[in-house]
Amino acid sequence: MSEPRVYHNLIGGEWVASASGKTFESRNPADSREVVGIFQDSSADDINAAVAAARTAYPTWRLMPAPKRGEIMFRAAQLLRDRKEQYSREMTREMGKVLSETGGDLVEALDMLYFCGGEGRRLHGQTTPSELPNKWQLSIRQPVGVCGLITPWNFPMAIPSWKMLPALICGNTLVIKPAEDTPASTYNLVQCLIDAGLPPGVVNIVTGYGPSAGQPLVEHLDVNIISFTGSTATGRRVTELAAPTMKRVSLELGGKNPMIVLDDADLELALEGVTWGAFGTTGQRCTATSRLIVQRGIAQEFTHRVVERAQGLRVGNGLDTDAQVGPIINQRQMERVLNYIEIGQQEGARLLCGGQRLTGGAHAHGWFIAPTVFADVRPQMRIAQEEIFGPVLSILTVDSFEQAITVANDVQYGLSSSIYTRDVNKAYQAMRDLYTGIVYVNAPTIGAEIHLPFGGTKATGNGHREAGQQALDLFSEWKSIYVDYSGGLQRAQIDNAE
Repeated sequence: MSEPRVYHNLIGGEWVASASGKTFESRNPADSREVVGIFQDSSADDINAAVAAARTAYPTWRLMPAPKRGEIMFRAAQLLRDRKEQYSREMTREMGKVLSETGGDLVEALDMLYFCGGEGRRLHGQTTPSELPNKWQLSIRQPVGVCGLITPWNFPMAIPSWKMLPALICGNTLVIKPAEDTPASTYNLVQCLIDAGLPPGVVNIVTGYGPSAGQPLVEHLDVNIISFTGSTATGRRVTELAAPTMKRVSLELGGKNPMIVLDDADLELALEGVTWGAFGTTGQRCTATSRLIVQRGIAQEFTHRVVERAQGLRVGNGLDTDAQVGPIINQRQMERVLNYIEIGQQEGARLLCGGQRLTGGAHAHGWFIAPTVFADVRPQMRIAQEEIFGPVLSILTVDSFEQAITVANDVQYGLSSSIYTRDVNKAYQAMRDLYTGIVYVNAPTIGAEIHLPFGGTKATGNGHREAGQQALDLFSEWKSIYVDYSGGLQRAQIDNAE
């Protein structure tokens, strides 16, 4: 194995060591003997320096015409496309998911570069007629200031792109703290922006852990927005820490996503969907299909086919072209998933396949869990209510479409849901009645595209959306402008009373 690269914080356009000189290692989850990179273990001192750099860069970046900001993104997109193979392999080494999926992660960032680059020539506001003569009125977007971004490990380039690029196109500067398990992919995306001409200090990277680096970023008085993706518990803590400074907070949190399969569904299509939805990315997606709600008439047959398909999945190192399911991100998360599997058995769910750590051979030095399927799951069991974030699928049987909708909605989360049916009436009822931010028809609960808003209801977040034009609302303020060229005082609602 080659000598690991040492990554430094990016502050004000300079690559610098942490103020304390401390570092930490990021290891390959498929082979924990391999150190992917050495990163700075940062503290409040480093956050302070990065925020100051972002604040210094803000006035110039804010005044750069938005189309010019967009052109930087278009140039960065071409660089990212050219580097796709290299960056995909590096992402697989640090995160674990198979190469086809890391390639997809990178393409999502590529799509965001194109999308936000195009928004630089739009950033639409409104122009409306005035109720008074010789008066003109419109609304425009204005940037907010310095943005603090905290991103997770499961989509180490896509999710940073969801946050960074809308913030930048609106004219903000930022400090990003990527997940300590997968920082390298954020560096790769930012390197494309730098090589495309991004000015120093506009984007600053500070690596480290939540308490020592994330918390000072959330609490910093000169940070105007915090955008966080992670667990619901941590999201609540972020809200508490940000409240005293009255900064805007966007939270993208957990999910417990249901896929409903009715008696009339195309079962082969549904089988492909649940396999991909439940075990793609080793189940480590906030949109993963973690609950399969099956109508009783097909439950036995479909359950048998799901188990057969799950048992046939090849688990291994994501760099192996034969692998279909990669490792869990780290030992701590692996132990958490195994604990939930034990809880499911204790609650009385029937373990049909998987349920154990894979060891020996190609699995000897990684964090691998066999794809796991439970049947006889009741709606109030913990494995049917709590986010597991691993390759674990719970099958619940219902008697009717109406019961399926009730069970689907009966969790604290509301991110994504899906239904498989040939009945167009039931499909439209499901689109109306499933209380989630995303609904799929005859497709699994994963697969969102960047030009529609992404986010959920209830404990999944706090109402903001990422991606699509709606992401611009988080990173900009609306300004209403009135121009009166009548030459006299006109009092709205008074002079226009009759």
